Amino acid sequence: MKSLKKLSLLTLLAALMVFMAACGGATSTEKTEGTAKKETAKTEETKELSGSLSISGSSAMQPLVAAAAEEFMANNPKVDIQVNAGGSGTGLSQVAEGSVQIGNSDVFAEEKEGIPADQLVDHKVAVVGMTAAVNPKVGIKDIKKADLIKVFTGKITNWKELGGADQKIVLVNRPDSSGTRAVFNKFALDGATPAEGITEDSSNTVKKIINETDGAIGYLAFSYFTDESVTPLAIDGVEPTAENVQSGQFPVWAYQHSYTKGEPDELSKAFFDYMMSDDVQNNLLKEQGYLPVTEMTVERDAKGNQKNL
Repeated sequence: MKSLKKLSLLTLLAALMVFMAACGGATSTEKTEGTAKKETAKTEETKELSGSLSISGSSAMQPLVAAAAEEFMANNPKVDIQVNAGGSGTGLSQVAEGSVQIGNSDVFAEEKEGIPADQLVDHKVAVVGMTAAVNPKVGIKDIKKADLIKVFTGKITNWKELGGADQKIVLVNRPDSSGTRAVFNKFALDGATPAEGITEDSSNTVKKIINETDGAIGYLAFSYFTDESVTPLAIDGVEPTAENVQSGQFPVWAYQHSYTKGEPDELSKAFFDYMMSDDVQNNLLKEQGYLPVTEMTVERDAKGNQKNL
């Protein structure tokens, strides 16, 4: 009888040890899995971006994108971003053919002939206002839209006809590929074709020519009005300000588009996410003279139709 009791006790003890071992094993496995998950999450969080981006297109967008690229590269030292101008048409053509990852444009891809817009994905990163700019010696700060059209179509040839200085009007135009030209022609000139004049694509060079040429008039994005070397013109009494663009009162504005061929790759997406961050939209954008998309109270489609949001 004693032997039977002893045997039962040993059996119970053995069973208990097996149970405890099993529990201990499960706990060990859970700890191992938990540690592995934490290490994986840590690896994902600290993963560094690397690689290069080639960006081309709109000269009006270049100051903004270049400034954002500098900050992005400072935060991601293994990333290299090259930002070139050349005009919206160039940016759209190059991104469509795959020679750059991002093509910047002042106009919708649908507005440019020969561009496969259905293959491109639009990322609206900002809004830009534009207006006519004159040499300060011209002596005017406001112009009626009807007169602006006459100036650019060659029907008015001297500023004295508009109450300005007795100076011959010198037109400074953009090439056909320029998105700035397309926007200005569409919304400031109501689609009229400008007369022949000096043709220059770089906004910085346009500004320099206007400043150095008596009687000169061209057009620039608000972001280039950083000093008094040229005079931005009000149109029909409406000042070219951010507030007037956002409310839809000032007519000459456009989205700043960054196009990719298909959905953006990892690095391009990370850069777009940065462009749309509060830091860029609320600080860098405004410092550079651009307007956040989120503050617009009107919107436009590719045909130029405007409506309230």
